[in-house]
Amino acid sequence: MRSFFLYISLIALLSSCVLFQPSAQKLTTRALAEHPQYDAVIVPGVPFLEPKWDRTMQMRVIWAIHLYKKGIAKKIIMSGSSVYSPYIEAQIMKLYAVECGVPADDIIVEDRAQHSTENVWYGYKLAKLLGYKKIALSTDPFQTRMTYRFGKRRLKDLRFLPVIFDTLKTLPHTEPVINYQSYKIENFVPITETQSFWYRFKGTMGKHINFKE
Repeated sequence: MRSFFLYISLIALLSSCVLFQPSAQKLTTRALAEHPQYDAVIVPGVPFLEPKWDRTMQMRVIWAIHLYKKGIAKKIIMSGSSVYSPYIEAQIMKLYAVECGVPADDIIVEDRAQHSTENVWYGYKLAKLLGYKKIALSTDPFQTRMTYRFGKRRLKDLRFLPVIFDTLKTLPHTEPVINYQSYKIENFVPITETQSFWYRFKGTMGKHINFKE
């Protein structure tokens, strides 16, 4: 019974995060009205399941490339460790972006994050460490809504440039070939075998971040 109520609470919490946030278009309009160009955009990782990226990773990477090529983003921060698969997510996404024409020097890797809130926090802190002032999160609308409250509460100057699907449809969707084996972790153990569901859920909510670091 206790597990049932925990499950219902989880669903209610996630629903509240998803339903009551500004739309992707509104967030983008606000962000670009404030700054036409950002020093860096943070792109959260997605597990890589060989032999090629899935639609979610493709979407996030293509959108980040779009922002870069439009001059909206000067740098791209790919964020994500090896969490559910033995590949370092940020490095895999960087390989794809480079193959799609983004200079390697303009892509920064943050390979510590294991959860979406950690993507936001560690990506932002890395950007600040590198001297960037205008920083935005760039990901799909669902993840944007999941992290919106966390970002607004913890990082007052973080802005949001989520994927706009009508624009995404018009962008090139190529299938570049990458050498993904170079970023495979040997003897990898997935997070599902080292952390319980509820421990991972707390991580998703940002409970494992040391905000004083």
